[in-house]
Amino acid sequence: MYTVVDIETTGLSKSCHQITEIAAVKIRRGSIVKRYETLVNPQVHIPSFITRLTGINNELVKKAPTINQVLPSFVNFLGKDVFVAHNAAFDFGFLAHNLRRQGKELDNPRLCTRKMAHRLFPELPRKRLGDLCSHLQIKNVQAHRATGDVQATAAVFNLMLGILQEKGISDVPDVLKFERSKRRI
Repeated sequence: MYTVVDIETTGLSKSCHQITEIAAVKIRRGSIVKRYETLVNPQVHIPSFITRLTGINNELVKKAPTINQVLPSFVNFLGKDVFVAHNAAFDFGFLAHNLRRQGKELDNPRLCTRKMAHRLFPELPRKRLGDLCSHLQIKNVQAHRATGDVQATAAVFNLMLGILQEKGISDVPDVLKFERSKRRI
């Protein structure tokens, strides 16, 4: 039904920078039922400011698989699920860009918890993952690492689904429709 995804990269541009880590969790009925995580060798130098932010350095990824080696297992893990991420355009964009280079498409429906936060928590001045975690009293055990961020995003997403369910929005098409609407709860 839903797979929450987070990636770490060497920078912000999908066409100029590379993925260094992918983590994902499958959510079924509010619970994490399966996990996926891997470091990725970006085959380029990781900038020092990225290492300071994420803790991921060149030595750590030296023996990791490349993105071309990782993508088949990630796509298999994702299956036909809704792709959920905080700032989904970023994560989806990087993964879709790399898949297109292999002649494949990432066509899963996607859902952005940042966009949902604008509709569910309009009173919050900022909708960054850390801000939502603080507001919802969720502990991110390792911010700016894919596994920590994906677990935090999954917890935020589950709380959001609970709020939506209380309002009668529970099936996947309606959740997707709500995320795309201007409607606030």
